[in-house]
Amino acid sequence: MEAAVAAAADVLPGLVPSGSAVVVLFAYLGYLAAAGAILPGKLVAGAVLPDSSRLHYRCNGLLSLLLLLGLSALGAYMGWMSPTVVADRGLELLSATFIFSVIASFALYFFGTKSRHKSSSLRPHVSGSFIQDWWLGVQLNPHFMGVDLKFFFVRAGMMAWLFINLSLFAKSYLAGSVNLSVILYQFFCAWYIVDYFIHEEFMTSTWDIIAERLGFMLVFGDLVFIPFTFTIQGWWLLKNEVELPLLAGLVNFCIFIIGYLVFRGANKQKHVFKKDPKAPIWGKPPKVVGGKLLVSGYWGIARHCNYLGDLLLALSFSLPCGFSSVIPYFYPTYLLILLIWRERRDEARCSQKYKEIWAEYCKLVPWRILPYVY
Repeated sequence: MEAAVAAAADVLPGLVPSGSAVVVLFAYLGYLAAAGAILPGKLVAGAVLPDSSRLHYRCNGLLSLLLLLGLSALGAYMGWMSPTVVADRGLELLSATFIFSVIASFALYFFGTKSRHKSSSLRPHVSGSFIQDWWLGVQLNPHFMGVDLKFFFVRAGMMAWLFINLSLFAKSYLAGSVNLSVILYQFFCAWYIVDYFIHEEFMTSTWDIIAERLGFMLVFGDLVFIPFTFTIQGWWLLKNEVELPLLAGLVNFCIFIIGYLVFRGANKQKHVFKKDPKAPIWGKPPKVVGGKLLVSGYWGIARHCNYLGDLLLALSFSLPCGFSSVIPYFYPTYLLILLIWRERRDEARCSQKYKEIWAEYCKLVPWRILPYVY
């Protein structure tokens, strides 16, 4: 009991956001807003919305990321900032970001319910339950000063994931504790995040962008959950030295590569199909059910094959931590629960939307995520 009280006494003061943590947070968000508006990038048309309109997204996330990496490296080299500043102020940044997410969600609810727009993007969807509307949101694509907030928050969360990891790596390097486990974890996450921004336009056709309204669930998920829980493995390796055998590292690397190929391949096939339904898949004309549902490539193996790839990637991020604790496996466990829940929601939505076409598709592709298992 005394140990628990002492541990809480050490942690709780760090959860109080300091002025410097608030400055770091708003400087980061301000940079992303400015970079997103100013830097050149490919203009990508989003999905067609129910009112036949479609938003356009400037996909300059990779350039924004590279520029911020350069500015951060310059700042560290010149002594203007410490490369471990994020790792040193992790709890303060967590609490500051959480408070910002709550305030932003209330603002989205308040201004969303007051909206008189008739477009699919900005028309308010009010259920009458404050909790439900605040949690799920009332507008599909709310904007602030010309910034598409949903797209912006996703970008902010993914980029913050990388910068927290880099700060943790700098702390490990300065402590002389960098080993194979740390290198594999950092490499896997960095590859995944940079690849995300290389293919950022694929995000415009995902469930979150197309179907989910912007409320606390997405704001918290993007700004708090992604960067601060997906880095648990990095924090764990900072505090616990794990000596990973070379063979285990090779197996871990293979799991990462397979997960990446399935995840990226499936998402690319879906994105290309939506842009050009006649584009060949694996060298053959695509097979389609009812002129709408793709049954070729990965999408002929499982109805949510991309989820399988995502789960393998999540597992590969945790395996470098070994098996001495379940804590580093929070991310893949959470993701498994989330994706099964999301898959069920998507199945219900598609069944209602496509009706007999969906039933035919399910007969052709009976497996939901993992063939012969689920």
